[in-house]
Amino acid sequence: MIPPVEIEAAGQAAAEAVVSRLELDILGGSPGLDVTRRIEAGPPAELLVEEAKGAELLVVGSRGRGGLLSLTLGSVSSACVHHARCPVLVLRRRQ
Repeated sequence: MIPPVEIEAAGQAAAEAVVSRLELDILGGSPGLDVTRRIEAGPPAELLVEEAKGAELLVVGSRGRGGLLSLTLGSVSSACVHHARCPVLVLRRRQ
């Protein structure tokens, strides 16, 4: 049996690898852009809204499911738009 601490460490390492790839893919080598990366467990919308307190802008992604559903926001981006105390920019993937 794998000890829980090893499972948690493996999960954290996997999350960091995914976030690093996404950060590079999205931001490229944007000089002068101040980015803070933090990986946390919990309800995404609640964590983002809490973290955005005092921020100038919160940027979130939207899955864009296609068809009529692409006209609506996802639950996380919608919650951020409605509850964050700063402006929220929702980015959709290019077609």
